[in-house]
Amino acid sequence: MKSPLNCKHLYGLIGCPLVHSFSMDFFNQKFISEDIDAQYINFEIEDIGLLWEIIAEYPNLNGLNVTAPYKEAVIPMLDSLDDDARDVGAVNVIRFIRDPRTRELVELRGYNTDVAGFDGTLTDEVLTPERTSAMVLGTGGASKAVCAALRRHGVEVQLVSRRKSEHTVVYEEITRAMVAQHRLIVNATPLGKYPDDNKYPDFPYRFLTRDHLCYDLIYNPEETLFMKKSAQFGASTKNGIEMLLLQAFDSYEIWTNGKS
Repeated sequence: MKSPLNCKHLYGLIGCPLVHSFSMDFFNQKFISEDIDAQYINFEIEDIGLLWEIIAEYPNLNGLNVTAPYKEAVIPMLDSLDDDARDVGAVNVIRFIRDPRTRELVELRGYNTDVAGFDGTLTDEVLTPERTSAMVLGTGGASKAVCAALRRHGVEVQLVSRRKSEHTVVYEEITRAMVAQHRLIVNATPLGKYPDDNKYPDFPYRFLTRDHLCYDLIYNPEETLFMKKSAQFGASTKNGIEMLLLQAFDSYEIWTNGKS
């Protein structure tokens, strides 16, 4: 594979850590199979300010995906946001708008495809008539997107965090009655993501039943400890691979077709 500087179109992912991500393999296989002169590389950065160095080093960079912990931190660096990114307050796709003649960077526009990606997985099997309330673990950028998608379907959301606030409960406060009321449980935290796949949210799994669906946004590993512990008590489980693929399709559409 040639140097990233020598391809016509360069795309990538910023975040830290990135060892868990499948995005680079997915996109590069797509580019090879479709004979597209493009590459996708990972930019694992320990400070969001390093984004400016990446932009300066790669004049052929046309788009980025953004993952934890920068989905919210990147916003002040952008020139504009799409409606979902503005409403949710988190960005996971950046489109580089360049002058077609000089290739100089004109605008950095942020998008949120987490909302549409998660929404696209909310089939009738996920949102059954009994699942009118959801419990979402975590309060970061991914959680905000999940909540936005669920509320569009009229699903009430209870946020769970390690820190008590006006809008959240802490894990220690979760009762059997609360779990019984919320039959969709979504893990929107990074707990259990490779390589730290020995971790899991401190949720009272013993309160789960066969009526529950426990949905983990993590896709690597394919079955997290959150999913395994949930299944032990009869709950159905789902991982985040479908959401990842939907996001990837949306990202490429934004980068190549100028989705506004």
